[in-house]
Amino acid sequence: MKIHFISIGGSAMHSLAIALKQKDHEITGSDDAIFEPSRSKLAKYGLLPENIGWNEQYITEELDAVILGMHAKADNPELIKAQELGLKIYSYPEFLFEQSKDKTRVVIGGSHGKTTITSMILHVMNYHEKEIDYMVGASVTGLENPVHLTDENDFIVIEGDEYLSSAIDRRPKFHLYQPNIALLSGIAWDHINVFPTYENYVEQFKVFIDSIVNGGILVYNEEDEEVKRLAEESENPIRKHPYHTPDYHLDADSTILDVPEGELPLEIFGKHNLNNLAGAKWICQHMGIDEDDFYEAIATFSGASKRLEKIAETDSAIIFKDFAHSPSKVAASTAAVREQYPDNKLVTCLELHTYSSLNSEFLKEYRNSLEPADEALVFYSPDAMALKKLEPVSIEQIRTAFNKHGLKVFTTSESFKEELQKLSLKDSVLLMMSSGNYGGLDMDELKALI
Repeated sequence: MKIHFISIGGSAMHSLAIALKQKDHEITGSDDAIFEPSRSKLAKYGLLPENIGWNEQYITEELDAVILGMHAKADNPELIKAQELGLKIYSYPEFLFEQSKDKTRVVIGGSHGKTTITSMILHVMNYHEKEIDYMVGASVTGLENPVHLTDENDFIVIEGDEYLSSAIDRRPKFHLYQPNIALLSGIAWDHINVFPTYENYVEQFKVFIDSIVNGGILVYNEEDEEVKRLAEESENPIRKHPYHTPDYHLDADSTILDVPEGELPLEIFGKHNLNNLAGAKWICQHMGIDEDDFYEAIATFSGASKRLEKIAETDSAIIFKDFAHSPSKVAASTAAVREQYPDNKLVTCLELHTYSSLNSEFLKEYRNSLEPADEALVFYSPDAMALKKLEPVSIEQIRTAFNKHGLKVFTTSESFKEELQKLSLKDSVLLMMSSGNYGGLDMDELKALI
C-alpha cells in the first residue's frame, strides 16, 4: 500500500509509520514540526520529510490511504485535498483496528497505569519469546519500536488511550478497537478540554466496556470504586475478572512480592506498580502464560520508560524521572517513592503542563497530592498558558490548590533551575514529574546535583 501520514512526527504516528515501513508498505509523511526522538528515528528508516511543513503535492490519487494524526487541524491543506480526492482517510486507531481485525485484540485502558501494564505484558511475552503484535506509548527494553505489526501473529496488545482520535474523528481512541480482552486500571478525571465534566469523562469508560465483543473478557481493578461500579453494572455479555494489589513487603530498599512459592524480589516499587502487576498477570494468563512463568519474567522488569525511571544514583542521592502529570498519577508516584525510601528526604518537582493541570478549577484535584514530600516545587509557564489561550492562574491559587505547606512555585525556567542548583540532596531522593521539559531543562544536568 501507498500510505501518507499527515503529522508523521507524533510519538505514536512516527512509530506506526516505521512499523508499516517494516511491513514493506510505501510510506510518506509531513509535519509542521518534528522533534527528537521522532526526528532521528524517522531519519534512520528513511522516513524523515525533506522539508518541514504541509505540502498538497504529497496528496495524489495514487495513495491507498491517508492516516491523520491528532496534531493536524481540520483546515490542514493536505487533509482538505485528500477529502476533495475522495481518498480513504483513517485516524490512527481506525487504521490500527484495520490492521488487527483478524487478531485477538487485547486493549489496556484506564486513566493511569496503562503504559506500565502494557509494558509489563510485552516484557513477559518477549522474555518467553512469544511473538505478538503491539502498540505501546513508551519505549520498552528489548523492543526496537513501540509499534509492531505482522500478518501472522494471533494476538495484538494495544495501549488504549481515551483521548480523541483526530480532528475529524472526535471519538476516544479506545472506542475504536473492539477488544476481545480488555483491562481497566482506574478512572481519574483528565483531559478537561474535551471532557468538561467528570460524568462525561466516566461515560467514555462505560462505552469502552460496552465495546468489548460478545463473550469477551474484562479484567478490572476492583480497588477503584468507579471502575468496580462500571464493571459490575455493565450488561455486556462478557466475563469479568477483578484484580487487586497483591501482598508485598519492603526489605531495605527492595520490594518483595509474596508469591505461593515464597518471596520474589522486584526491580519496580510502589503500591500502584504492584497493582499494575496484578492486572498484567491476569492478561498474560489469558494469553497463555501460566502464573509461574509470569513471575519468572516479571522479576526482571525494570519499568517503562519515563515511569519512575531512575536516571542517576550515588551513595547518598537518587533521581527519578516520571511522566506523572494528572493528580492521581502525581499522588501515586509521590506516595510510591515515599514508601520505598522512608528514611531519605523526598524532594518533588512537578511541572503543570497540560490543559487540565493549568485550569483554575481543575487545579483543586491536586489537593494533598504532594503531601508525602519533604520539599515540593511546582513550575508552570504563564507564557505557555497564554499560547493555549487559558485563563491565567496565580501562584497563590496554585499554593491554595495543592494545600502543601512550604510549596515553592516558579513561573520561569531560569528561577526554577536556580532553585534546583541550591538544593541540598545529601541523603535525598529527587522526583521529577512532568509530561513536558520544565521550559527546556536538560535532565543530564541534574546528575551534577548529586
